[in-house]
Amino acid sequence: MMESQMENKEITFLLADDHSIVRQGVQIIINEIFPNAKIYHTSSLQQVVEQVKLKQIDIAVIDAHFPDGNSLHILSEIKNAKPEIKILIFSGLEEQLHALKYINAGANGYLSKLSEEEEVKQAVLSIVHKGEYISAVVQNLLVQFASDPNAINPLSGLTKRELQIAAMYAEGYGNLEIANHLDIKQNTVSTIKKNIFDKLKIENLVELIELIKTHHNM
Repeated sequence: MMESQMENKEITFLLADDHSIVRQGVQIIINEIFPNAKIYHTSSLQQVVEQVKLKQIDIAVIDAHFPDGNSLHILSEIKNAKPEIKILIFSGLEEQLHALKYINAGANGYLSKLSEEEEVKQAVLSIVHKGEYISAVVQNLLVQFASDPNAINPLSGLTKRELQIAAMYAEGYGNLEIANHLDIKQNTVSTIKKNIFDKLKIENLVELIELIKTHHNM
């Protein structure tokens, strides 16, 4: 009875993603569960904060990255403006590496864009009924975090020199520039780069830059 009342209640959602096809797909799923839902759309990070402050949003489904920035940095602003709002991060970023960072910053759940439709439904229902969505992956991460607080940051496994070089790659430096700047051999830089990639389980600089942007205070 309580659940059917909730499903008949007008819940207001904000769908924030710079790809309209993603927002439309999520809207279809929400409309199936909550036919009376009011749904707003936005495609930029700046508009997310504006919409939250202007409208009475119950649930915000937000991508991790937008052309104008990383949503990680606006979560506290959203929560300060509307403490009761529930935030579900819906992202293509790997859940294992990024979920805890967003939850720690104020998100109430993290859902991978690789999820099947049924899991998206469960996430939306959980956010509405329980105020949070904790996937099996996030549950496991939280257990790890309880025993090792550094687990929230994948960069914590890097040495000081590895982190320094990783940050320089993210700033656009090449091997020769890094070698000259640090006064070390170029093949030493290449070896350290391989170690960084192995430790972070990544395969290219794009992934490294993503991790540095999210987890390192540059």
